[in-house]
Amino acid sequence: MAYSDHYRLSVHAVITDEQDNILLLKANYANQSWGLPGGAIDPGETIHECLARECQEELGQAVDIQHLTGVYYHASHNSHVFIFRCRLPASAGISLSSEHTEYRYAPLDELAPVQRRRVEDCLRYEGVVVSEKF
Repeated sequence: MAYSDHYRLSVHAVITDEQDNILLLKANYANQSWGLPGGAIDPGETIHECLARECQEELGQAVDIQHLTGVYYHASHNSHVFIFRCRLPASAGISLSSEHTEYRYAPLDELAPVQRRRVEDCLRYEGVVVSEKF
């Protein structure tokens, strides 16, 4: 990789409800897919700063960042994604940003295969960060 090449880094939060369903947001851009809260790291941000900012922007709430559970390389996007286990405060209400039209809590079996793998790794976290390629 050359010095001037561009490379993407992003962070995403795995947040569950009481039944271990996964919080997903529906984007109002690109293919309007459902995904985890999070997004691209801005220049100068740490992964933790980015996750806190993205969740505040997308959910209208601060999240409790618990731990990093996985780092995944996605060849199709030439990017690495950092997955974190997070919690919303018990009484938190979600206020979506203009980037999203809906949110829902979905069971694992409704997630796309790559998304499901990353979330399963997160939920099974036992102190060792997973590193995988897709």
